[in-house]
Amino acid sequence: MTMPYLLILVLVACAVFFYESVWIWCGLSLLISAVTLFWLHWGWLGAFSCQLALFVGITLIRMCREK
Repeated sequence: MTMPYLLILVLVACAVFFYESVWIWCGLSLLISAVTLFWLHWGWLGAFSCQLALFVGITLIRMCREK
């Protein structure tokens, strides 16, 4: 199996720009992507779904903290 460099580059870009450079969220995003791609073998759709779920979770956490 070859290394999917384009996919890794896209995941890093999503982590950095999507989560506004907050290091814990970036690290969690990359960890979730690595697990879904390399361990679970879910592919692009699985990685995107997990990123979407992480975004929803982060949004809910930030909404609860503001109250």
